[in-house]
Amino acid sequence: MGRVIFHIDFDYFYAQCEEVRSPELKTKPVCVCVFSDRGGDSGAIATANYTARKYGVKSGIPISFAKKRLEERKDAVFLPVDFEYYSEMTEKAMKIMKKNADVFEYVGRDEAYLDVTKRVEENFTKASHLAQQIKNSIRTKIKLSCSIGVSPNKLISKIASDYQKPDGLTVVEPDKIDQFLEPLKIRVIPGIGKKTEEKFKEMNIETIEDLKKLDVFTLNKEFGRKSGTYIYNAIRGISNEPVKEKEESIQYSKITTLKKDSKDYEFLLENLKEWFSAGVHCVGIGSKLFQKKEDGSFDLKKVEEKVQEAIQIVESLKK
Repeated sequence: MGRVIFHIDFDYFYAQCEEVRSPELKTKPVCVCVFSDRGGDSGAIATANYTARKYGVKSGIPISFAKKRLEERKDAVFLPVDFEYYSEMTEKAMKIMKKNADVFEYVGRDEAYLDVTKRVEENFTKASHLAQQIKNSIRTKIKLSCSIGVSPNKLISKIASDYQKPDGLTVVEPDKIDQFLEPLKIRVIPGIGKKTEEKFKEMNIETIEDLKKLDVFTLNKEFGRKSGTYIYNAIRGISNEPVKEKEESIQYSKITTLKKDSKDYEFLLENLKEWFSAGVHCVGIGSKLFQKKEDGSFDLKKVEEKVQEAIQIVESLKK
């Protein structure tokens, strides 16, 4: 039996929620920020609307960088995350999706997979109509836009949902998979990151069509059997992963930083000990620890030394 799978992904979710709450923000660059407890502009961008993205603002960059890139936009808005409000919006949206799914899989606050095979009777025309109905219902009831990818499996649907953002609807029928995938850059395949992409570029491979010229044995040799086989299948749209019934889970997180920048061993040791005692399980190493050469490139030997020092600090706290 053929499957019909939806991947639904909300566009710039946190920032869009803020636009719903305050419609006057829609014409302005909006950045939703995770501020650290150091105050000021310490912290990172959680998400930004498309107006802000035009200026190079994207998720994960420091708030100070974002403000610099938006200097010419005096109307730029920087808001703190409001997870309670976003969760309320998520709950409303997910209820609409669940009503329209045979099997519903929650992925995160802003995305989910739906298996709709039975209710559309394996018919992609009916699936397209259902997807549009879901989009209309979400827009009418909670004023959010989303992008939906429709295909025979989760892999293609995820790629398709990103194809026409924002507010897109892309349907890829089984006999159109090759036609859809081949012109795309290899980076669209989940799991192919920047490093792998660069390796393929060295081999003069940039599109999925280019990549399909490599046989599975070559891919296994270059990337190992597991990754090589995955890439070989993925670029051909082959994926049998089922949509699994999964409800929303509550996650708590917080970003915190040192009260000041420091390279002092004792200061770092004292603060890390305090964090680990409080239950912290993930620590990032700031880029300021890493010295650059005069030409702007990183001194890899120094980087290695600094990482070793950081490991030593963490190891000492385990004793």
